[in-house]
Amino acid sequence: MVIEDLALLFIRGLGSRGIVHLIDHFGCAEAIFAASLAELMQGAGLRKDVAERIVAREGMREAEREVDYCRKHGIIALAATDEEYPMLLRETSDRPHVLFVKGSVDALTMTTLSMVGTREASPSGLHVADKIIGDLAQQLPDLCIVSGLAYGIDSACHRAALAHHAKTVAVVAEVLPNVSPAPNQRLANEIINTGGAIVSELHSQTKQNGQLFIARNRIIAGLSMGTVVVESPASGGSLATADIADSYGRTLFAVPGRITDTNSFGSNNLIRTGKARMVLTARDIIEDMGWSVQREEQHVSEPQSIVENLTFAEKCVYDAFDKATSLEWAALISATGLSMGELAMVLMDLELKGLIRALPGKHYERI
Repeated sequence: MVIEDLALLFIRGLGSRGIVHLIDHFGCAEAIFAASLAELMQGAGLRKDVAERIVAREGMREAEREVDYCRKHGIIALAATDEEYPMLLRETSDRPHVLFVKGSVDALTMTTLSMVGTREASPSGLHVADKIIGDLAQQLPDLCIVSGLAYGIDSACHRAALAHHAKTVAVVAEVLPNVSPAPNQRLANEIINTGGAIVSELHSQTKQNGQLFIARNRIIAGLSMGTVVVESPASGGSLATADIADSYGRTLFAVPGRITDTNSFGSNNLIRTGKARMVLTARDIIEDMGWSVQREEQHVSEPQSIVENLTFAEKCVYDAFDKATSLEWAALISATGLSMGELAMVLMDLELKGLIRALPGKHYERI
């Protein structure tokens, strides 16, 4: 990155899309500042006032202050033209030209999966987030979970990644090294200390406003080929992130919930409308994404003690396999009378206990 990359951030009247347009036209920030007024206006189509500011090299003084700020706080600034800039994010049309990173930039280019959800998370939602991430981490040694460090599902996803020894990246709408909400500063520090990263597009001279949290969602969606909505009501930031991921042509997933739970209205609707693929286990994500997994030798048998300690719902599902080698999703609902959300939870628990396994095509078999 060169000083001109940072200076672009301080050109009045030039937003993220404007910078992307200029980079696409001129190739790099240095060429933009070397261009003539005519080249900027006629060639790139800029307004006269914005072009004049670039010719006058406006923003250089602020950029120099930004370099000092980053050096003081151990922040890495990545320009979209840098090799280390995340490739998936670079493909988006409204990418931030500069990312400010606290922690490891390598985490941004691992096998990334974005996972988001409501701040008012239910115990079921927290449980599902941990189960899915734990199973993914067992099979994907280079897994990195991307989320927004908000209360509820976001924080649960970061903590689950840490608990299962996966990397995680938090995208915040704050000037680094600060994070929001402030009580999550300890979590942010743990993310950094374990090889993850905290990411922001905001330079140190940014004036905070409510719109910055909305803009932050596009970075969460852009950093991954897939986004999972773990739990969401009928409206909220998670659905905004889902819409952005869909607009980028990325794979969208949602975890089903009970139709009576308001926390599941949004995620269930994503599945109902065909916008998102239904997630029951981590295997669904792995298969749809086409990821290669690290398979470990299985030593799981069917100990009687595990079967005896199953819950009533687990026993219903487990016993349904007595008359069939394998069963599909619809057949299990019919045989057990469980709702989609309840069945999803039970199937995950039984798979983690080593009693069943998922097969292609939403089929399951008893081990």
